[in-house]
Amino acid sequence: MAGDYTRADGSYTDNLIGTLLAIFGNVLVSISLSIQKYSHVTLAGTKDPRAFYYTKTWWFGFILTCLGEAANFVSYAFAPIALIAPLNAVSVLTSSILGLIFLREKSKPKEFAKQYGLSFLGCVLTIGGTYLFVTFGPNSHEKLQAENIVKHIVGWPVLLYLLLEIITFSLLLYFYKQANANYLVVILLLVALLGSVTVITVKAVSGMLVLSMEGTMQLGYPIFYVMFVSMVATVIFQASFLSQACKLHDSSLIASVSYILSTSFAIVAGAIFYLEFIHEDVLHICMFLLGCAVCFVGVFAITKNRKRTKTFEPYVTMDMTKGVPTIHDKGLVVQPDYNGSFSYGALVNNDGVAAATVIPAYQEPLTVTARSTAASHRLADMKRD
Repeated sequence: MAGDYTRADGSYTDNLIGTLLAIFGNVLVSISLSIQKYSHVTLAGTKDPRAFYYTKTWWFGFILTCLGEAANFVSYAFAPIALIAPLNAVSVLTSSILGLIFLREKSKPKEFAKQYGLSFLGCVLTIGGTYLFVTFGPNSHEKLQAENIVKHIVGWPVLLYLLLEIITFSLLLYFYKQANANYLVVILLLVALLGSVTVITVKAVSGMLVLSMEGTMQLGYPIFYVMFVSMVATVIFQASFLSQACKLHDSSLIASVSYILSTSFAIVAGAIFYLEFIHEDVLHICMFLLGCAVCFVGVFAITKNRKRTKTFEPYVTMDMTKGVPTIHDKGLVVQPDYNGSFSYGALVNNDGVAAATVIPAYQEPLTVTARSTAASHRLADMKRD
């Protein structure tokens, strides 16, 4: 297998290209998502009846997203999976920095440090961990020709790894579907197992495409299409499981746990399938793992400090001028504050007026009956006098 790997100087150059492409792609994706979110918020704050996909801002963000994902895709052709997968922390880091820069709230330095100190610490840890695993990451780089990929697949370590992964995935899927185990760890483990297959196929497809562009045609081999179909299928199923997780759990917790699990499984998959650590010494491997661990802590600290979104609860408002109750059962996530009105239910009254109490409908006729009975007794007494 030694002849399948490039020389040391070529590996360093390829690693540098792949690392820069991955960093550029993750930064671009973070910026594009912020632009698209700005488009949604701006459109929601106006009376513009257009859908979001009719705005130029949203399309500009979408184009940036495609460019960023393309850069991430190509980066796998130049650098090992163990070096590219942890760089997804750059996306979390960039989003946190953009949030701090464009923060509209004006607060005192002490209050700002108290509120965002954990995020700042997470950014520092993420930068330090990224430096460590990039510096001590694997340097071996293999030219991914179709013959080499087939040799990797039929090797007993890969077959054993795939067998264990299939068994684990089947058990988790059984508990998730049949036993209703909707735990976050279970769902994200399913995503991570699929993600390990995704990075293997992405690296194979990207590597063969780059070689084909360089003049060594690889598109005529069946293994290319097998890898391509596997890549698309695993990406679709990952998106489905992540969508289900977002409906059941907090998005900030999903971001950190998913990053940790997916990165860990991707590193293991690259080490087994592409033998990425075969030429590395123990010290470099330990420093690489230390950098990943520090980066995990940093990402967890960044996402831990994010505000959790409030789930919508139906509520009722009573307009003081019209005197008509209005039931709000859909629409906004955060319940609005109406001036000149009182409310009850999930909406908190902010003007000092106590929440109204609903009188059951069946009590009214009982009250009227009691009053009519008392009036008839009074009439009888007057007749007697």
